[in-house]
Amino acid sequence: MTRILDNILQAIGDTRLVNCSRLVKYYGLSGRMLAKLEYLNPGFSKKDRVGLHMILEAEKKGMVKPGDTIVELTSGNTGTGLALASTIRGYRFVAVMSKGNSMERARMMKALGAEVVLVDQASDSVPGQVSGKDLDLVEEAARRIVRERKAFRADQFKLEGNVKGEEISGEEIFRDTEGYLDVFVDMAGSGGSFTGISRALKRHDPRIRCYLGEPLQAAWFAGLKGTGKHNIQGCGYSRDLPLLQKDLVDGYIQVSDEEARTGAADLARMEGIFGGYSSGAHVAAARKLLLGPEKGKTVVFLICDSGLKYLSTDLY
Repeated sequence: MTRILDNILQAIGDTRLVNCSRLVKYYGLSGRMLAKLEYLNPGFSKKDRVGLHMILEAEKKGMVKPGDTIVELTSGNTGTGLALASTIRGYRFVAVMSKGNSMERARMMKALGAEVVLVDQASDSVPGQVSGKDLDLVEEAARRIVRERKAFRADQFKLEGNVKGEEISGEEIFRDTEGYLDVFVDMAGSGGSFTGISRALKRHDPRIRCYLGEPLQAAWFAGLKGTGKHNIQGCGYSRDLPLLQKDLVDGYIQVSDEEARTGAADLARMEGIFGGYSSGAHVAAARKLLLGPEKGKTVVFLICDSGLKYLSTDLY
């Protein structure tokens, strides 16, 4: 008998892994690509875990009480996760987002009860390309709103709940592969997914290699020069990430905008998996690894969010 859930938050997690054997064959690769379908969370992204666990952390530490206002900057996915958790657990939520992000995300957050504050991009920014400068402007607006409303800041770049939620994802990966994986690769956004999942995997098997992905034009951690401008939303902010545990990084890999677009298109066409920009970047990164240092190995990556959130962009 199917168990009836008490609320939508109980539907978060336990997403499945898919063997992308058609992609591997299409690319002429040796090895395996395993995609974890995080876009099947109720808010259509991996950040549902993050939003829930940051609020649980804040409740445990007495930082919030029902009726309080929660504020966070977001590219849209963390905001959606926080909107879901806030609605169910009794908080008001304000999402602060750059106008450079896709508008589908803003509309979804509003539908879930969030107030969405859209921030103009920097003068030299390109629509659809959120740079570190744009994030600085969003950060400034978020801090102002926190002061004005005496709100709680659910800071995804600092709260350990971000990492805790993703550690659960790492445990699921190790369980569902029965430990038969060699590599994990993840694009650097807040750093929470990479740290949480890598920490869990290496706790089980220190031999698992974890690669940090970055947009080619914002390969800040790899120490490469670039413009900082790119289309891969939700990552590549060209700044230090407090939650990123650098001793877990076994290597760096760079992905161009075009490689990410091609990866997303191939994923949809060959595997029927309709992911967003970072999902396409993960496909491209996994392909490079299987063509190079990880030939013949099993590479795991996340389908971070749904392609439905990018229909107004040039991704599809």
